[in-house]
Amino acid sequence: MRSLIALLLCLCVPCALFAGDSGYSVTYDGGSLPDVKTATTLKMFIEGKQIRFVSEGKHGKEVVIVPTSSVTEITYGQDVHRRVGAAIGVAVVSFGIGALMALSKSKKHYIGLTWADGDKKGGFAFQADKNDYRGILAGLEGVTGKKAVDSSAMTVKN
Repeated sequence: MRSLIALLLCLCVPCALFAGDSGYSVTYDGGSLPDVKTATTLKMFIEGKQIRFVSEGKHGKEVVIVPTSSVTEITYGQDVHRRVGAAIGVAVVSFGIGALMALSKSKKHYIGLTWADGDKKGGFAFQADKNDYRGILAGLEGVTGKKAVDSSAMTVKN
């Protein structure tokens, strides 16, 4: 009986690992995609010759396909803010924990992608998960050959 269970586990576990998808879940933040609303969750697939964005859900449809050779710029930035609203809510229950929570910060990671494919030009920004943004940047840099620019390090002169 034990050997039968061991055999079943040896067959089922590798199949379950291959069943997962290799895409990244990102949130559209704005740009030149006319049919996509802000805060829409998309699935991003970085492939050898293209970068695909597909809407999430049962019937995910391709939103845009960007050829890697047409990417002109990859940007990266962070939005850091304090958790004031959550701290006020917790302070109602426990003032000490609420005060400590007001001191904590939250970071959101944004990645921008621009491209020019002949007469088709476009670009947009999306928010990546804190655990995925390094992998997304490395993947985009790898397939496009472009280095990501840290937008917070750029200085703007009038």
